[in-house]
Order: sequence, then C-alpha cells, then structure tokens
Amino acid sequence: MSKNKMKPSLQNPLAAAEEVEFTIPGEVAGQSGPYEEVMKEGHDLIQRPIKSVAVGQIEKQHFKKRMTVWERIKVLTDSEPNILFQNWGKNLDGASLVTGILNIGGRDVALYGHDFTVRAGSIDATNGQKLARLMNMAGEKGIPLIGMNDSAGAFVPAGVGGLDGYAEAFTALRKISGVVPTVMCMFGFNAGGGSYLPRQGSFVIQPEDTFFGLTGPGVVKSVLGEDITPEELGGPKVHAATGVSDITVADETAALRTAVRLLSYVPDNNFSMAPFQETSDPLDRKTWEINTLLKKAFNSPTGFNTPFDVSIVIQQICDHGDYFEIQPTRAREAITAFGRLGGNVVGFVANNSAVSSGQIDCDSAVKIARFVRFCNIYNIPLIFMEDTTGFLPGRDQEARGIVQAGRSMLDSIVDVRTPRILLILRNAYGGAYASYNNYPTGADLVLALPTTRLAVMGPAGKEFVYKKELRALRGSIKQRVADGTLERTKAGMDGADAKADAEKEAAEWLKLEEAALNMRYEKELMNPKEGLALGSISSLVMPTDLRKVLGENLNFFLRHYKPSAWQGVQREFH
Repeated sequence: MSKNKMKPSLQNPLAAAEEVEFTIPGEVAGQSGPYEEVMKEGHDLIQRPIKSVAVGQIEKQHFKKRMTVWERIKVLTDSEPNILFQNWGKNLDGASLVTGILNIGGRDVALYGHDFTVRAGSIDATNGQKLARLMNMAGEKGIPLIGMNDSAGAFVPAGVGGLDGYAEAFTALRKISGVVPTVMCMFGFNAGGGSYLPRQGSFVIQPEDTFFGLTGPGVVKSVLGEDITPEELGGPKVHAATGVSDITVADETAALRTAVRLLSYVPDNNFSMAPFQETSDPLDRKTWEINTLLKKAFNSPTGFNTPFDVSIVIQQICDHGDYFEIQPTRAREAITAFGRLGGNVVGFVANNSAVSSGQIDCDSAVKIARFVRFCNIYNIPLIFMEDTTGFLPGRDQEARGIVQAGRSMLDSIVDVRTPRILLILRNAYGGAYASYNNYPTGADLVLALPTTRLAVMGPAGKEFVYKKELRALRGSIKQRVADGTLERTKAGMDGADAKADAEKEAAEWLKLEEAALNMRYEKELMNPKEGLALGSISSLVMPTDLRKVLGENLNFFLRHYKPSAWQGVQREFH
C-alpha cells in the first residue's frame, strides 16, 4: 500500500483532458497569436470562480451538508444560468456573490447567491454594488427575485466599503419591495446585514441547522454573559414562531424547491396577475367532505361550540386539494394560504376554530395583515373564511398591543382593491365581524352557510337582550331558597341541611332557565336571518356547493378586474 497522501480532486481521472479551441469550425489551423491569447484569458476569467476554488473549500461545504452556490442554481433550474456582473478581480474580488438571470418554468427570475467557498460569502464594496444593480434591474424589468443567502457578513478587510455595499443593497431591495415579489432562502450561518437584507424580502424560507440573527452566540456571550446555541438564538423554530421566517423546511434542496413552488403562486410584478394553470378538477365538483365535517362536528355533544380544522374546508375548495400555506406553524388560530380555484391563484384567510376557538390575537392579526397586504399589492384575489368569537381579551394581549395589531389587520382589509369574497362559516361576532371583510369594509360578496351565527355578541348577549327576564329570575332565587328551606324543615330535615339543599335546588333551576334563554337567544338572534334581511349577507350557500359558488363568483369578478400597480408604489411592510 502506498504511504503517499492522496490529494482530493474533483477531476474525473478517466475523462479526456478539456481543451478549448478558439478557432472557427472548418478553419485551416494556423499560427496562434494575440487574439487566441486574449480569448484564453477571457475564458479562464469566466471560469475562474468555479475552477479556482480549492477542493478543500468545497468539501467543507459538503461536510456541513451544504451545497455550493453553483449546485444550488442547478436545483432551481435545468437551464443554463445567465451570469451577470462578472466582476471577478485579481483576488476574486466580487466573486463571493453570484448574480444572474434564470429561466424557471418559462419565466425570467433574477437571482443572487453568496458563494461561501470564496471569502465566506462576505460582502465588499464591489459585490454590494452589483447586488444593488441586479435588484434595480429586477424592478425595472418586472421580474421576481430569489436570494440564496449564505454569508459571514461584511468583508472586514474592505473596511467601510463592505458596509456601503450592504447599504446599497438595503436601499435597492426596499425600492423594489411592492414592485416585484422576492423569495429569500437562508443557508448556513448569517448575522448582521446577512439577516437584515433577506428579511426585507417578501418571503423567507429557512432550513433546519441554519442560523440568522442580529448577532451570533459569541457576541451574546461576550456582551451579556449568556450561553446560548445558534439554534436557540436564531434557528428555524425561533424564527417560525415570531414570523421572521415564513416557511421552515428540512434541508437546502427542500428550500430551493419550495421557492420554485412558491413562485408558481405569485405574479412577476405588481401590474400583472399570478400564473393561470389549467385544471382538470371540475368547478362544479360537490364538496361532500365539508358537509360531513360540519355534520359530525355540530351533531356532537358540544354542538355548535365544537371546534374544527378549517384547513379541510380550504383543501376541498382548491383545485385537486392543493394549497400552499404561509407561516404554517405560527398563530395557527388563523390560516393564510395560496391556492387555485378554477386555475386562478387566490389567497385564503381563514379563522381556525381548532386553535383557541379561532380568536384573533396579536400574532394572528399581524400574520393576516402581512398576507392581505401582499395579495393586495400583487393583484391576488382573496377569499376570507370567518369563524371567530372575536379578538382575544386579556392583560397580556393589551400589553402586547392588540389594539394596534388589530388595527393593522383592519387597515390592510379596508385597503384591499383586488376581488374579495367573505364566507361566514359559523361564528361572526362583534368587532371581529366588523373588521373582517364585510360589505362596509369593501367586500365584493358576502356569503354564509346555514350554520352561520352572526350577532353583536355571543351567548353572553342574552344578558342584554333578556335583561328584565334574567333580573326577575335571579331576583326570585332568595324567595325560592326560603320557601324550599321551610318546606324541608317541616318535613323534618335539619335547618342547616335544609337551607343547603334548597340553595342547591335553586341554583340548578336557575342554570336550566339560563340555558333555555341561551337556546332562545341562539335561535332568535345567533343565525343568518337578520344578516340576510338587512343585506349584510348576500345569500346562503350549502356546504356541498361551496367550490362551485365561490369559483363562479371569483371568475366573474376577475373578468372585470384589470391588474395594475396600486396607488403608485406600495411597500410590502409598513
């Protein structure tokens, strides 16, 4: 056995040596000169970022279960990338960032990706400028942008030039926000500017075993003396819970494929529609499963108070049951998702009673506001599904600013200019109904199921509607206890026991009487009748006809909608 160390190489030992000829096919070979020399230098410069990287650097990436930037590009598309701004200088200046145009599903998509094998993917003045140039071009041409972030931050030896590079990129990305959608994939370990920049994007996708945040664990340790792991500080679980990451996935390949899938639901820019996709799923398909779900839920012992998962309703309405949920692990009491109905992309905003009775809290209000605003900017129609008992009350929510969060949600809904439909599934009470896409806030159509319970208040409303009757019932308790005590005493029961037994009987009687008033309140006021009579609801829909009715009305509104930019440029984030 040889004792010589083997040097790793990516070259195939069986492959023929690559020789690039700079001659015209059929040309008689002659003596080469200055022309061939400059051609060779140009070819070498083009190939330099790929071929000059040491094999050890590539192996380090693979050892950390990460791909190189060139391997990531191949996951996004089979087509050859058009690499732009090849400012790869003497010391590979600028090569730590790759920029170009890809063809993904027949669409032009701008792309940037940090090359961690070169200067740890850091930003200097040169590549910060070219990143800004790429972003500006994406905005001017109206094409979406994908970012593959894998950077150690600013290149320290570049001094303030690295910071200026980031500042240029920040400014450019902010200016195209609301003009073209952007999808950011987080790879490796990113801090500082490497975190701020991607979060300016429309959506952030984060795989497991990655980090991004204001600072790394080392800085936290030195400043605060706190021991913390990257996962605990800025891992996908942390950012998914706060909404900093919109989607978390298992690995890099899943992130890139998710980015491609997400792009299929969004338009190229703010003056066009999302891609239409022909479907073989009939628009008049009966949604029997929704009927079964509601029947089993409401015929259960808990009746109309039974929670159910609204995602089943969304699934049954969408073409072939396929939809794409945004922030699926955060604020589950509200679901925000893209889907297709009759081939058209639509945004779904639905209260989910399976979690916290569908009550809207600070997190779900902000989640809804962000999603609605995105759909409004990019000409995506919206279907709201309402089933909530209202905003979540309490000291904690008030301290976190539920009034402001709720206002953000309401503002985003009032501002909607795209076609929008409200479907009331069950509960629609008070302020939650008033701020959730009804006719007064601008809905194009309000539909309701027969199971709808539309009212100013829930069951507690009986306290106001039947105030006199309840006062009389409760006022009679004292006399009922006295009469019951006397009756039991005469029968030979001990005085204290007689009174206790009489109080128990009176309490049970009052409970039954109040339950009867509850039922009366629900039958008289907690139903869609008044809403229909006043015109707050356009019409009732049977659960089995939901896909057909929603699809036909959506098609009608879209036939009369002209996509355009909204009141000049509107940013995606306030």
